[in-house]
Amino acid sequence: MTRKQRIMITGANGFTGLHACQYFKKAGYDVTAVSRVFPMNLTDERIHMEQCDLTNKNQVKNLISKVKPEQLLHLAGQNNVQDSWNEPITSLEANAMSTAYIIDSIRQENLPCKIVIVGSALQLDLGMYSSFQHPYSLSKTIQVLVAQSWESLYGMDIVIAKPSNLIGPGDSTGVCSILAKKVAEMELHGSQRVLTVNNLFVQRDFIDVRDAVRAYEKLFEIGKSGVIYDITSGQLRSLKEITVALQNLSIVDFKIQTLKNTQENIEVTTSKKLLDAGWSPLISFEKSLEDILNYQRKSLL
Repeated sequence: MTRKQRIMITGANGFTGLHACQYFKKAGYDVTAVSRVFPMNLTDERIHMEQCDLTNKNQVKNLISKVKPEQLLHLAGQNNVQDSWNEPITSLEANAMSTAYIIDSIRQENLPCKIVIVGSALQLDLGMYSSFQHPYSLSKTIQVLVAQSWESLYGMDIVIAKPSNLIGPGDSTGVCSILAKKVAEMELHGSQRVLTVNNLFVQRDFIDVRDAVRAYEKLFEIGKSGVIYDITSGQLRSLKEITVALQNLSIVDFKIQTLKNTQENIEVTTSKKLLDAGWSPLISFEKSLEDILNYQRKSLL
Protein backbone atom coordinates (compact mmCIF):
# COMPACT_ATOMS: atom_id res chain seq x y z
CA MET A 1 0.00 0.00 0.00
CA THR A 2 1.38 3.41 -1.01
CA ARG A 3 2.00 5.73 1.92
CA LYS A 4 -0.20 8.81 1.92
CA GLN A 5 1.77 12.02 2.25
CA ARG A 6 2.01 14.59 5.03
CA ILE A 7 -0.46 17.30 4.13
CA MET A 8 -0.75 20.64 5.88
CA ILE A 9 -4.12 22.40 5.60
CA THR A 10 -4.38 26.09 6.47
CA GLY A 11 -7.66 27.72 7.40
CA ALA A 12 -8.52 24.40 9.00
CA ASN A 13 -11.20 25.84 11.27
CA GLY A 14 -13.17 27.39 8.42
CA PHE A 15 -16.07 26.08 6.37
CA THR A 16 -13.94 24.39 3.71
CA GLY A 17 -11.06 23.64 6.06
CA LEU A 18 -13.10 21.41 8.37
CA HIS A 19 -14.41 19.42 5.42
CA ALA A 20 -10.89 19.15 3.95
CA CYS A 21 -9.29 17.94 7.19
CA GLN A 22 -11.92 15.26 7.67
CA TYR A 23 -11.75 14.14 4.03
CA PHE A 24 -7.97 13.85 3.80
CA LYS A 25 -7.70 12.09 7.17
CA LYS A 26 -10.35 9.58 6.15
CA ALA A 27 -8.42 9.04 2.90
CA GLY A 28 -5.35 8.05 4.90
CA TYR A 29 -3.23 11.20 4.78
CA ASP A 30 -1.10 12.43 7.68
CA VAL A 31 -2.98 15.68 8.31
CA THR A 32 -1.73 18.78 10.09
CA ALA A 33 -4.49 21.35 10.58
CA VAL A 34 -3.43 24.98 10.92
CA SER A 35 -5.60 27.79 12.25
CA ARG A 36 -5.23 31.16 13.91
CA VAL A 37 -8.15 30.17 16.17
CA PHE A 38 -7.43 27.60 18.86
CA PRO A 39 -8.74 25.17 19.96
CA MET A 40 -10.27 24.09 16.67
CA ASN A 41 -13.64 22.53 15.95
CA LEU A 42 -12.01 19.23 15.01
CA THR A 43 -12.87 16.09 16.96
CA ASP A 44 -10.49 13.62 15.29
CA GLU A 45 -7.56 13.23 17.67
CA ARG A 46 -5.49 11.69 14.85
CA ILE A 47 -5.29 15.12 13.18
CA HIS A 48 -2.30 17.17 14.30
CA MET A 49 -3.26 20.74 15.18
CA GLU A 50 -1.07 23.81 15.01
CA GLN A 51 -1.91 27.39 15.90
CA CYS A 52 -0.34 30.06 13.70
CA ASP A 53 -0.98 33.64 12.62
CA LEU A 54 -0.13 33.36 8.92
CA THR A 55 0.38 37.12 8.65
CA ASN A 56 3.31 36.78 11.06
CA LYS A 57 6.41 35.93 9.02
CA ASN A 58 8.38 34.40 11.89
CA GLN A 59 5.47 32.24 13.07
CA VAL A 60 5.01 30.92 9.53
CA LYS A 61 8.71 30.17 9.17
CA ASN A 62 8.73 28.23 12.46
CA LEU A 63 5.58 26.34 11.46
CA ILE A 64 7.00 25.19 8.12
CA SER A 65 10.29 24.21 9.76
CA LYS A 66 8.40 22.11 12.32
CA VAL A 67 5.82 20.39 10.09
CA LYS A 68 7.87 19.99 6.89
CA PRO A 69 4.80 19.27 4.76
CA GLU A 70 4.98 17.20 1.60
CA GLN A 71 1.71 18.73 0.41
CA LEU A 72 0.13 22.05 1.32
CA LEU A 73 -3.52 23.00 0.83
CA HIS A 74 -3.74 26.74 1.46
CA LEU A 75 -7.33 27.67 2.33
CA ALA A 76 -6.74 30.39 4.90
CA GLY A 77 -7.58 33.99 4.20
CA GLN A 78 -10.16 36.75 4.44
CA ASN A 79 -13.13 36.07 2.18
CA ASN A 80 -15.66 38.77 3.05
CA VAL A 81 -16.15 41.52 0.46
CA GLN A 82 -17.62 44.01 2.94
CA ASP A 83 -14.79 43.45 5.40
CA SER A 84 -12.32 44.15 2.60
CA TRP A 85 -13.91 47.57 2.06
CA ASN A 86 -13.58 48.37 5.77
CA GLU A 87 -10.06 46.91 6.21
CA PRO A 88 -8.37 46.64 2.79
CA ILE A 89 -4.85 46.27 4.20
CA THR A 90 -6.00 43.43 6.44
CA SER A 91 -7.36 41.65 3.36
CA LEU A 92 -4.05 42.10 1.55
CA GLU A 93 -2.15 40.74 4.53
CA ALA A 94 -4.50 37.78 5.04
CA ASN A 95 -4.69 36.77 1.37
CA ALA A 96 -1.55 37.95 -0.39
CA MET A 97 1.16 38.30 2.26
CA SER A 98 0.24 35.11 4.13
CA THR A 99 0.61 33.22 0.85
CA ALA A 100 3.99 34.82 0.20
CA TYR A 101 5.22 33.95 3.71
CA ILE A 102 4.09 30.32 3.40
CA ILE A 103 5.49 29.52 -0.02
CA ASP A 104 8.74 31.38 0.61
CA SER A 105 9.23 29.54 3.89
CA ILE A 106 8.83 26.28 1.96
CA ARG A 107 11.38 27.56 -0.56
CA GLN A 108 13.87 28.46 2.18
CA GLU A 109 13.45 25.02 3.75
CA ASN A 110 14.06 23.49 0.31
CA LEU A 111 11.12 21.14 0.81
CA PRO A 112 9.82 18.92 -2.04
CA CYS A 113 6.30 20.11 -1.32
CA LYS A 114 3.42 20.33 -3.80
CA ILE A 115 1.24 23.35 -3.08
CA VAL A 116 -2.39 23.96 -3.99
CA ILE A 117 -3.40 27.58 -3.50
CA VAL A 118 -7.17 28.07 -3.37
CA GLY A 119 -8.09 31.31 -5.08
CA SER A 120 -11.51 32.75 -5.77
CA ALA A 121 -14.03 33.15 -8.55
CA LEU A 122 -13.65 36.89 -7.89
CA GLN A 123 -9.95 36.99 -8.76
CA LEU A 124 -9.20 38.66 -12.10
CA ASP A 125 -7.15 37.40 -15.01
CA LEU A 126 -4.16 39.20 -16.49
CA GLY A 127 -5.09 42.36 -18.35
CA MET A 128 -8.22 43.04 -16.26
CA TYR A 129 -6.69 45.05 -13.43
CA SER A 130 -8.77 48.14 -14.18
CA SER A 131 -11.90 46.09 -13.47
CA PHE A 132 -11.45 45.56 -9.71
CA GLN A 133 -14.77 46.08 -7.95
CA HIS A 134 -13.56 45.71 -4.37
CA PRO A 135 -10.34 45.21 -2.35
CA TYR A 136 -11.14 41.52 -1.86
CA SER A 137 -10.82 40.85 -5.59
CA LEU A 138 -7.54 42.79 -5.58
CA SER A 139 -6.15 40.75 -2.68
CA LYS A 140 -7.05 37.39 -4.24
CA THR A 141 -5.62 38.42 -7.61
CA ILE A 142 -2.33 39.43 -5.98
CA GLN A 143 -2.34 36.12 -4.10
CA VAL A 144 -2.47 34.22 -7.40
CA LEU A 145 0.19 36.44 -8.97
CA VAL A 146 2.52 35.78 -6.03
CA ALA A 147 1.96 32.03 -6.29
CA GLN A 148 2.50 31.94 -10.05
CA SER A 149 5.59 34.15 -9.74
CA TRP A 150 7.23 31.86 -7.17
CA GLU A 151 6.44 28.92 -9.45
CA SER A 152 8.09 30.71 -12.37
CA LEU A 153 11.01 32.35 -10.58
CA TYR A 154 11.98 29.54 -8.23
CA GLY A 155 10.61 26.45 -9.97
CA MET A 156 8.23 25.60 -7.14
CA ASP A 157 5.40 23.12 -7.65
CA ILE A 158 2.40 25.41 -7.16
CA VAL A 159 -1.10 24.84 -8.58
CA ILE A 160 -3.99 27.30 -8.41
CA ALA A 161 -7.56 26.19 -7.71
CA LYS A 162 -10.35 28.60 -8.66
CA PRO A 163 -13.62 27.35 -7.14
CA SER A 164 -17.01 28.89 -7.74
CA ASN A 165 -19.45 29.49 -4.87
CA LEU A 166 -19.06 26.65 -2.37
CA ILE A 167 -22.15 25.28 -0.64
CA GLY A 168 -22.87 22.42 1.72
CA PRO A 169 -23.41 21.63 5.41
CA GLY A 170 -21.40 23.68 7.87
CA ASP A 171 -20.92 27.22 9.12
CA SER A 172 -20.95 29.17 5.88
CA THR A 173 -21.74 32.83 5.15
CA GLY A 174 -22.88 31.96 1.63
CA VAL A 175 -26.33 32.86 0.35
CA CYS A 176 -27.63 29.27 0.42
CA SER A 177 -26.75 28.86 4.09
CA ILE A 178 -28.19 32.28 4.97
CA LEU A 179 -31.51 31.50 3.30
CA ALA A 180 -31.64 27.97 4.74
CA LYS A 181 -31.07 29.34 8.24
CA LYS A 182 -34.03 31.70 7.82
CA VAL A 183 -36.21 28.79 6.72
CA ALA A 184 -35.07 26.68 9.68
CA GLU A 185 -35.92 29.57 12.02
CA MET A 186 -39.42 29.75 10.50
CA GLU A 187 -39.87 26.04 11.13
CA LEU A 188 -38.63 26.12 14.72
CA HIS A 189 -39.90 29.43 16.04
CA GLY A 190 -42.90 30.11 13.82
CA SER A 191 -41.34 33.43 12.87
CA GLN A 192 -42.75 35.54 10.05
CA ARG A 193 -43.10 33.18 7.13
CA VAL A 194 -41.68 35.43 4.45
CA LEU A 195 -38.32 34.82 2.81
CA THR A 196 -36.96 38.10 1.45
CA VAL A 197 -34.25 38.18 -1.22
CA ASN A 198 -32.73 41.14 -3.00
CA ASN A 199 -33.04 39.93 -6.58
CA LEU A 200 -34.58 36.61 -7.63
CA PHE A 201 -32.86 36.71 -11.01
CA VAL A 202 -29.28 36.85 -9.74
CA GLN A 203 -27.45 33.78 -11.06
CA ARG A 204 -24.33 32.06 -9.79
CA ASP A 205 -22.52 28.74 -10.17
CA PHE A 206 -22.70 26.67 -6.99
CA ILE A 207 -20.70 23.55 -6.21
CA ASP A 208 -20.75 21.41 -3.09
CA VAL A 209 -17.74 21.94 -0.84
CA ARG A 210 -17.26 18.16 -0.60
CA ASP A 211 -16.88 17.92 -4.37
CA ALA A 212 -14.43 20.85 -4.27
CA VAL A 213 -12.28 19.05 -1.67
CA ARG A 214 -12.19 16.01 -3.93
CA ALA A 215 -11.03 18.31 -6.71
CA TYR A 216 -8.21 19.61 -4.51
CA GLU A 217 -7.03 16.05 -3.97
CA LYS A 218 -7.11 15.48 -7.73
CA LEU A 219 -4.95 18.59 -8.20
CA PHE A 220 -2.29 17.11 -5.93
CA GLU A 221 -2.28 14.11 -8.25
CA ILE A 222 -2.44 15.72 -11.72
CA GLY A 223 -2.20 19.50 -11.31
CA LYS A 224 0.44 21.21 -13.44
CA SER A 225 2.61 23.88 -11.86
CA GLY A 226 1.49 27.44 -12.52
CA VAL A 227 -1.85 26.40 -14.03
CA ILE A 228 -5.22 27.72 -12.82
CA TYR A 229 -7.97 25.09 -12.55
CA ASP A 230 -11.62 26.13 -12.45
CA ILE A 231 -13.80 24.08 -10.10
CA THR A 232 -17.44 24.57 -11.00
CA SER A 233 -20.70 22.74 -11.59
CA GLY A 234 -20.95 24.28 -15.05
CA GLN A 235 -24.54 25.35 -14.41
CA LEU A 236 -25.92 28.69 -13.26
CA ARG A 237 -28.62 28.74 -10.59
CA SER A 238 -30.84 31.72 -9.81
CA LEU A 239 -31.94 32.83 -6.36
CA LYS A 240 -35.45 31.96 -7.49
CA GLU A 241 -34.39 28.33 -8.01
CA ILE A 242 -32.81 28.29 -4.54
CA THR A 243 -35.84 29.74 -2.77
CA VAL A 244 -38.32 27.46 -4.60
CA ALA A 245 -36.16 24.43 -3.74
CA LEU A 246 -36.17 25.48 -0.08
CA GLN A 247 -39.95 25.83 -0.23
CA ASN A 248 -40.18 22.24 -1.42
CA LEU A 249 -37.84 21.03 1.33
CA SER A 250 -39.45 22.96 4.18
CA ILE A 251 -42.08 21.54 6.52
CA VAL A 252 -43.86 24.92 6.64
CA ASP A 253 -45.33 27.14 3.96
CA PHE A 254 -43.75 30.53 3.38
CA LYS A 255 -43.90 33.31 0.83
CA ILE A 256 -41.01 34.66 -1.22
CA GLN A 257 -40.55 38.41 -1.37
CA THR A 258 -38.12 40.15 -3.72
CA LEU A 259 -36.89 43.73 -3.67
CA LYS A 260 -36.11 43.88 -7.39
CA ASN A 261 -35.99 41.68 -10.47
CA THR A 262 -33.04 42.50 -12.70
CA GLN A 263 -31.57 40.12 -15.23
CA GLU A 264 -27.80 39.53 -15.25
CA ASN A 265 -25.48 38.29 -17.94
CA ILE A 266 -23.09 35.86 -16.28
CA GLU A 267 -20.62 33.73 -18.20
CA VAL A 268 -20.74 30.01 -17.51
CA THR A 269 -17.36 28.53 -16.56
CA THR A 270 -16.58 24.85 -16.87
CA SER A 271 -14.08 22.58 -15.13
CA LYS A 272 -12.80 21.13 -18.41
CA LYS A 273 -9.23 20.49 -17.22
CA LEU A 274 -10.43 18.56 -14.19
CA LEU A 275 -13.22 16.81 -16.07
CA ASP A 276 -10.65 15.61 -18.60
CA ALA A 277 -8.56 14.29 -15.67
CA GLY A 278 -11.42 12.14 -14.38
CA TRP A 279 -12.93 14.36 -11.68
CA SER A 280 -16.60 15.30 -11.77
CA PRO A 281 -19.12 16.60 -9.20
CA LEU A 282 -20.98 13.82 -7.40
CA ILE A 283 -23.38 15.77 -5.18
CA SER A 284 -26.46 17.28 -6.80
CA PHE A 285 -27.55 20.84 -6.13
CA GLU A 286 -30.76 19.54 -4.55
CA LYS A 287 -28.84 17.22 -2.21
CA SER A 288 -26.56 20.09 -1.18
CA LEU A 289 -29.56 22.27 -0.27
CA GLU A 290 -31.16 19.42 1.68
CA ASP A 291 -27.95 18.87 3.66
CA ILE A 292 -27.61 22.62 4.30
CA LEU A 293 -31.17 22.90 5.61
CA ASN A 294 -30.76 19.85 7.85
CA TYR A 295 -27.52 21.30 9.23
CA GLN A 296 -29.22 24.62 9.99
CA ARG A 297 -32.12 22.82 11.68
CA LYS A 298 -29.74 20.92 13.97
CA SER A 299 -27.69 24.05 14.75
CA LEU A 300 -30.81 25.80 16.07
CA LEU A 301 -31.75 23.04 18.52
